[in-house]
Amino acid sequence: MKLINPLIILRILSTILLIESMTFLFCFPVAIIYKEPLLPFIFSSAFTFLFYIILRLSSRKVEITKASNRDAYLAVTLSWLVLSGMGSLPYIFSGTIPSFINAFFESASGFTTTGASILTDVEVLPYSILFWRSLTHWIGGIGIIVLVIIILPSLKVTGYQLFSLESSMKEKIHSKIQGVAFRMVIIYIGLTLAETVLLFMGDMTLFDSLCHSFGTIATGGFSTKNNSLQFYSSYSQYIVMIFMFLAGTSMLVYYYLAKLNFRKIRNNEELWFYIAVAVTAGSVATMILLPHSKNFEVAFRDGFFQIISIMTCTGFASADYLFWPSAGTLLIFVMMFSGGSTGSTSGGIKMARHLMALKNIKRIFVRLNHPKALAPLKLNGKTVSESTNNSIMSFVILYLFLFLIGTTIIVIAGSDPVTSASSVATCMAGIGPGLGTVGPMSNYFLLPGISKIVLSLLMIIGRLEIITVFVLFSKSFWRL
Repeated sequence: MKLINPLIILRILSTILLIESMTFLFCFPVAIIYKEPLLPFIFSSAFTFLFYIILRLSSRKVEITKASNRDAYLAVTLSWLVLSGMGSLPYIFSGTIPSFINAFFESASGFTTTGASILTDVEVLPYSILFWRSLTHWIGGIGIIVLVIIILPSLKVTGYQLFSLESSMKEKIHSKIQGVAFRMVIIYIGLTLAETVLLFMGDMTLFDSLCHSFGTIATGGFSTKNNSLQFYSSYSQYIVMIFMFLAGTSMLVYYYLAKLNFRKIRNNEELWFYIAVAVTAGSVATMILLPHSKNFEVAFRDGFFQIISIMTCTGFASADYLFWPSAGTLLIFVMMFSGGSTGSTSGGIKMARHLMALKNIKRIFVRLNHPKALAPLKLNGKTVSESTNNSIMSFVILYLFLFLIGTTIIVIAGSDPVTSASSVATCMAGIGPGLGTVGPMSNYFLLPGISKIVLSLLMIIGRLEIITVFVLFSKSFWRL
């Protein structure tokens, strides 16, 4: 196996920097309309573009087609670090978040579609900064690596190398990857526009509609209001609830729907499991809230909204669930480990892995009663190999192990156990709000700096499906 080629890494990172330098320009119209300073975005774009030129010139002679799997693993991980680092510049240059640690946390939270924030009052921010904040969600949701493949085909990293590492696309599709990715971006844009129009028909302004659509379709959760969706009408909450659920559905479902391949959709076990979990958990939450609500509609709306928000890792809030009965709060914490569908913009363990865990448990009982039974594992009608099954179970174990390690570090740093456990769980899954001092109506501002750094890294590690990052620390990765 070939060693890492640093020039290939620099070439890929330069492409990332070029794209990011251009995304700052999207904030110009907002700043002009609301008569706000352009300099924070001009400086950010120029600074990022300067680094692009340096890296591009350094790697101008490299053949990108010779990129190896090792190059891909390292490039994907570094891409998210670079994105988050440069994405913090508008906050710093505008003076809205002068601390680099806080700005990096906010930026990483945006690009990883986590939605955790250190801001104590978002409503005092300039519109252009609020727009950038929401735009980082939208960019992160589709996956910057996918954008690279579509916008700059000159990258020419063939087939599955880079594409499969980004968590927004895990299932191989037997066709040209560029065409598939293009169709999925069209679907992504279509969902964003549809939600924007529907929200604008309610009580949101066009600006708020667009920002909340960015946060919803990317399952991010950044809001333009301090109390999130609680500020808006029940109509807006229902619209966001529906689109959060749609965003948590695999993009492959929409792809097959567009191709009128209903058989694939019907045989998608994860989709039906996802629906079943949402309906069951939402119904339980409704029953828990009913004795403490004004009427059934309020209990139904708050219960289903929060369950869908947490399980899809969006993080919007229509109510402060810290004031729910203990059973409701416990349910929220458990749902932090669920995750949406594989192939969606949501994070977490994902429904397919939970489904496979249940199938493994079922197989154990079958073999207890019938020791000689083969009991093959199947998903979507196809047999799952033992190596794939072991990989899935290893991921779940590693996920829980990392959760325990992260919680221990945050507790040692000075936070209480409830805050520590929930903040690690939500940052790993890309949810945002947690329990304790980081609840849905609170923020992460008071956490120690070391805790913010650890949580920022956990956001990126979680976004890249953990193993993508952990493989960099294995001896075999650096060995010939």
